[in-house]
Amino acid sequence: MKKVEDIFIEVPCLTDKSNFLSGISLQKKWFKSADKRYIGQYLQKFIQYNSELFTFLGITPFITGSDHNTSLFFRTSEFIGSIPLRAPDTGKQIGDFVITPRYYGSSRYEEYIEILNLLGNEINPQSIDSLPLASGRNFIPPMYLEAVHFINSLETLVKQSWRKFNRTEIISKEPTGQINWTKYINKEYKVENKLIYPVGKNNLTEIHNEYSQIRYVYDICKRELLSSNTPLRIKLQMRNKVEFLEERLYQHKPSQTVSIPIRFSDSPSIKNCKIIANKILNYNFIDSTAWKVDFSDVFEKFIQYVFKIASNETGGRLLSNFKFKGYTDHQSSWGLNHLEPDAIYHKDEIVIMIDAKYKSHLYNKHNSSDNLKDEHRHDLHQLLCYSSFSKSSVKHSFLCYPSSNIELIKTKYINSVNQNINIINILGVPLKIESIEKTKDLIINEIFKIEKKSIIGVKSTSAVLAPVAFL
Repeated sequence: MKKVEDIFIEVPCLTDKSNFLSGISLQKKWFKSADKRYIGQYLQKFIQYNSELFTFLGITPFITGSDHNTSLFFRTSEFIGSIPLRAPDTGKQIGDFVITPRYYGSSRYEEYIEILNLLGNEINPQSIDSLPLASGRNFIPPMYLEAVHFINSLETLVKQSWRKFNRTEIISKEPTGQINWTKYINKEYKVENKLIYPVGKNNLTEIHNEYSQIRYVYDICKRELLSSNTPLRIKLQMRNKVEFLEERLYQHKPSQTVSIPIRFSDSPSIKNCKIIANKILNYNFIDSTAWKVDFSDVFEKFIQYVFKIASNETGGRLLSNFKFKGYTDHQSSWGLNHLEPDAIYHKDEIVIMIDAKYKSHLYNKHNSSDNLKDEHRHDLHQLLCYSSFSKSSVKHSFLCYPSSNIELIKTKYINSVNQNINIINILGVPLKIESIEKTKDLIINEIFKIEKKSIIGVKSTSAVLAPVAFL
């Protein structure tokens, strides 16, 4: 169990401004050797000592106030994870800085694992060398997360043929093949053994040692998924896969191992399964160091998934991560070779640009900080740039942010020079499985509205051009 004294502060991701930590309170609890008269300087040293780990986890620290009123607060990004911290007065390790998901129930990773199972993608925690976490294993990705990864990869593996040569020895009456002459000589002195040859045969089979080692890791994962550590919803989701694997692995007997060798000749699916298997085998032997998980990519793929469903039901086509290539005769080192929106919805003459940003704007609607404004302005400029590739005089785009509730905010930008219109739909989407259906219905409704206006616009244009065509 975690101890309060092991945690310096726990902040949700996408927090624009955390609770203020008084410099005097920090001195009493964490920086006991620091001089109260110069607490502001010690806070500066604290930031400098831990700057590399703050950067790694996407944390921006701020100091406010002066003298005895000096305080510290933090802004977090799209990462979740944990880092160990050092005290500025002694340089010794103190509590951990922990960034958690925005919303979670009894298990902080439960909803995200459901989403990853849906998308068929994996969370890949990144880590760097650091001091061991003071909070131990309480704030690292849980064992059942790796177990889910392994089950998914093993499901892919068992659907293909993975055979290796096994050498077996048979008794033959003819001296053909690879004969064990040493064994033959020891017995051939008997007349009845003169024509009995121990012959080695290489058989191509799926019953081999590496498959048995994989079966051993599977048994570990199965026990973890059935244990009380795993949330009930995850158990129910993985039940069918476990039953399927039980049947496919029935003939393979587990072979205990501490590591499974990864060979150059292994196919990608075999290599991936072995890598995850080795992580599980080493799970309890690796010190818990600084780690992070980037959910911006997860959110992007989640948005693509929802829009893909909507496009299928409206008869449109969704282009994910489509690239607009750039061409130039004089390429600079900082130039961009292409632009890449997260997705493009295309149907007939309708083109809708879609961009997903895992940022905190819809969690901080009443916060007027310059940072939020600058970030949103950057997002808008990027989306308006993508929209410039549409031929329509009325351009439509979706800017998707995570939020606690499904919501849609429309903003219309008008060019008074040529009367072109650009409509930005800011779509708030909770990163939860339960939100998919309602979000999809909202998107479909908006697409139908855009189609209707497009048809009306075409008719009105035709009516205006008719007399000109007649003349």
